[in-house]
Amino acid sequence: MGEGEDPISIRFRRMRGRVVSAAVLRWAAVTLSALFLFGCRLDMHVQPKYNPLDPSSFFSDGRSARPEVSGTVAHGHLRTDELLYTGKLNGAPADAFPFPVTREVLERGRARYNVYCSPCHDYAGSGNGMVVQRGFPPPPSYHIERLVRAPAGHFFDVISNGYGAMYSYAARVTPEDRWAIVAYIRALQLSQHAALEDVPAEEREHLTEQAK
Repeated sequence: MGEGEDPISIRFRRMRGRVVSAAVLRWAAVTLSALFLFGCRLDMHVQPKYNPLDPSSFFSDGRSARPEVSGTVAHGHLRTDELLYTGKLNGAPADAFPFPVTREVLERGRARYNVYCSPCHDYAGSGNGMVVQRGFPPPPSYHIERLVRAPAGHFFDVISNGYGAMYSYAARVTPEDRWAIVAYIRALQLSQHAALEDVPAEEREHLTEQAK
């Protein structure tokens, strides 16, 4: 205690010292916490990790990943049905379908045809679709004799692998839907080349009455 210093001044000086010391301790704690969080952080991109493609001493060939067993085929990819997946029988385009052509199949084919085929081939299959009207090279009409006589497998092959300016739709349309489109193309061809005898008797009478 300084000479002549009153007790109140001494108490105030001591209290101020304690306040300064507490503030210093708080800042020290904050600084140490920041160093711990940011200075010693281990980011995910630099942390130890296992790469299955790295060499391994566990197996004699030095590889960590095991090769596929010979003859293994992914589930659903065996594709032993030649007609369904290639449109061919014994290597030649087939004029047959791999499943019965029902009304449901034709409706599915019409829906898929309108999405994928009509922009070029138009809704009737005449080859004057919207993109053709805007300058794209026109495809041949489905109603020319060459395509009317073409086997069903020909259309499946073209859809699958492309032809001329047309690219492959194999990655966009499943084999079953490709066949449904082929069935609908056959229906379009029949619609343009049908005779009166092809119409069921009950419908034929109705058409005859309308023609009068």
